[in-house]
Amino acid sequence: MSLLRQPLLLLARSQRIKKLVSTMPVSAGIVSSYVPGESTDSAVDATATLVDDGLRVTLDFLGEDTLDSEQADATVAAYLDVLSHLAGRGLTRNAEVSVKLSAIGQALPDSVAGGGHKIALENARTICRAARNAGTTVTLDMEDHTTTDSTLSILRELRKDFPETGAVLQAYLHRTEADCRALAYEGSRVRLCKGAYQEPESVAFQSRLDVDKSYVRCLKVLLAGQGYPMVATHDPRMVEIASSLASRYGRAQGSYEYQMLYGIRPDEQKRLASSGEAVRVYVPYGQEWYGYLMRRLAERPQNLSFFLKSLVSKK
Repeated sequence: MSLLRQPLLLLARSQRIKKLVSTMPVSAGIVSSYVPGESTDSAVDATATLVDDGLRVTLDFLGEDTLDSEQADATVAAYLDVLSHLAGRGLTRNAEVSVKLSAIGQALPDSVAGGGHKIALENARTICRAARNAGTTVTLDMEDHTTTDSTLSILRELRKDFPETGAVLQAYLHRTEADCRALAYEGSRVRLCKGAYQEPESVAFQSRLDVDKSYVRCLKVLLAGQGYPMVATHDPRMVEIASSLASRYGRAQGSYEYQMLYGIRPDEQKRLASSGEAVRVYVPYGQEWYGYLMRRLAERPQNLSFFLKSLVSKK
């Protein structure tokens, strides 16, 4: 791992730095490379452009670790709004939404009526129902390891009524290969990513090599299974390995998909799509882009110099 990774992840939790950075306009410097805008309209416009390029989209209304029930309700309302706009523009065939459960109540204390787990479940039901009515789906994002059991429990409950709900698993966690086996069943949609949170050695692989090895093991499980794997990686080697494994297991194009972040390797996204692969772009939007941005910088610290220039230029 880069020496800059841990400091950047720590900055993601710094309220002082967050206050400074959050005064930057979303159009400033590197921010606009990763976040197309703060409004629903900007997110839907970006979606339309990507769909026109032959790509699919999953939209994430940014926010996490919500400790206020009103904010959780506002996040639910934002998802209902974007789903309505997507449907209105005929985009739901190629666009879905990704939801962080901590943004819709999972982190609320037990003292709040029902507790965070129950509130997040009910709010997720509301979003899943709206997504189905709009003609699309929901994927539950995965967050730090302390939420994994709760998130998978909520996923199981949601799939009773909304079996199309997608899951996310993070290859850097020791447990993930077993979780892949549990979720590699028919109809199950699973996004496999490497992971972007700072995790202790007791639960997560620390070296890039060990994370890569785990990612390949998990890929084998998912591509050999009966579900719909969503291969979330920008690593050229992992894309090549996934393609080879798909061929080995007799996977036709369209029985799995690649996923990449908005603004990262856009030419590769288009190349894969033009070759007949299904490619989905993860598009974040909204005012709470700080934590997301810092994790992206932690994954690609070479972008830090561009980010610092943006900070300086605003003064």
